Amino acid sequence: MAGLSRTLGVFGGFVAVVGAAFYPIYFRPLLLPEEYIVSFLFCFPEKQQSINRAGIVQEDIQPAGLKVWSDPFGRK
Repeated sequence: MAGLSRTLGVFGGFVAVVGAAFYPIYFRPLLLPEEYIVSFLFCFPEKQQSINRAGIVQEDIQPAGLKVWSDPFGRK
């Protein structure tokens, strides 16, 4: 009987460690989405950039007649 309880204790401890590792990775963002929405936006820079530049008019910032952007390494 002592061997069975020791085996159950080892496997139970392993399951507890794996569960404790998965909690902050998977379950906490599901339970508290408002805390993780900002860090989620950093994974998608296009969305973050559109939020940051919401009230900015490009013509007010960029000088007239200047090209917006061109690839210096692009083929002609």
